[in-house]
Amino acid sequence: MKKNLLLAIDVGTGSVRAALIAVTGETVAFSAREHDQIVPQFGWAEQRPASWWEGVVATVRTVLEKTDHGPHRVAGVAACGQMHGTVLIDDDGHLVLDRVPLWNDKRTREIVEDFQRKQDTNTILQIVGNPPTVAFAAFKLMWIKHHEPKAYAAARTLLMPKDYINFRLTGVRSIDVPEASCNYLLDIRKRTWSKEIVDLTGLDLKMLPALKDASDLLGRVTKEAARETGLLEGTPVVAGAGDYPVTLLGSGVTRPGMGSDVTGTSTLITLMVDEPILDPAITNVQGVSGAWGAFTILDAGGDAMRWARRAFHENQYSYERIVELAGAVPAGADRLIFLPYLNGERLAKQSNSRAQFVGLTSGHTAGHLHRAVMEGVAFASRRNMEIMKSRGNKLERLVASGGGAKTRLWLEIKASVYGCPILTPTDPECGVLGCAMLAGVGAGIFSSIDEAVRRLVRYDQEIQPDPSRSERYERMGTFFNRVYWESETYWNEMEGL
Repeated sequence: MKKNLLLAIDVGTGSVRAALIAVTGETVAFSAREHDQIVPQFGWAEQRPASWWEGVVATVRTVLEKTDHGPHRVAGVAACGQMHGTVLIDDDGHLVLDRVPLWNDKRTREIVEDFQRKQDTNTILQIVGNPPTVAFAAFKLMWIKHHEPKAYAAARTLLMPKDYINFRLTGVRSIDVPEASCNYLLDIRKRTWSKEIVDLTGLDLKMLPALKDASDLLGRVTKEAARETGLLEGTPVVAGAGDYPVTLLGSGVTRPGMGSDVTGTSTLITLMVDEPILDPAITNVQGVSGAWGAFTILDAGGDAMRWARRAFHENQYSYERIVELAGAVPAGADRLIFLPYLNGERLAKQSNSRAQFVGLTSGHTAGHLHRAVMEGVAFASRRNMEIMKSRGNKLERLVASGGGAKTRLWLEIKASVYGCPILTPTDPECGVLGCAMLAGVGAGIFSSIDEAVRRLVRYDQEIQPDPSRSERYERMGTFFNRVYWESETYWNEMEGL
């Protein structure tokens, strides 16, 4: 039987998804199973790793059963997943905590703040490549050590969500380098765990597993995993990576000069670079191709449009109607500017920043307000890009995905504000496609990551900057930055009102 299918598994925050992808890129079968997020108290977010495995078993069995001779045609398996979820297993491979903190769990805030007060984080930045944040596994481990000492003492190995799935499939304990680059424990120059940082955090170096590249052959499906999933025993499994670098791969954003705009609730802007950008406002992830993804997050990206729809129309207008109103207004919204910091910012000095309209007059209509919101998100993202480009990095073209990529007007605005072409991928399931590409490289279907990208990634549209808008947007972008910096005093004063 010809091995012409690749199995992709995506362990997301809301669901597990599995897909069989032909080696030519077409999706042959797809299945998803939702799982719950547990919120024991404000600021906490947990899930049961057992639920992830149950989802994998159910979805993999489904896609195999939908496909003629499915198990016999699978050339390789790769998983990606939500990053930062902190899974601990003991010597026998059993979970030491039935529920684990996720990427969006903020219980470590005090630990991070204390760490920042006591340590020279600028020096540490040169080693780990990132500023400290509550998401990173290092700080979640510190919390577990302090608050769950028995569980910590029983733990032998730290795994991330997709690594736990890999362990259940193969029995191998490992973390890939892209995932490790975002947990505050990796020496990014040496590509090894940093004993210096591990000692500084008071953690145990022996708990950190072997490191693999994302497309490395990790192991093979065990007899037990084959019985549960329906896969053939011995099917190759590659290391995989976190959902973010895998989504970049699946959208073709792999080489320096390329960028990514993922707009859902937030807007995640990425610029691929040769070396990580060491700046307290920038987060870096090792890409699966070897280049680095430097990125920033605007918490209220798509959520800014959602807020405007609710605040101005009590959700009575459809998004299509809102976009229609915005499209009837000229570029620049007749000198109306919106700062979209509805939820503050994550890493910037101005973490207490606020949203505001500047230049509002009685002549402005609902259409002006909505266009200003869309443009404001673009200006805020442009400001973040400027930090990355100030180090000599270039942005040649950008790939847009997420819900925001479905609104052509917004893409046209962004292309002119960013000053570069914007492409949209034909296959919206970029994470699943990226997994299939890794599986294909690991199984020898593709000779390299570059070949997988050339053969599988396709785009359905390319939007060029509009010269008639770009000049105005350049002036307004500069003004936006001035307003941003000069508002800092007011934001600080508002804290005391």
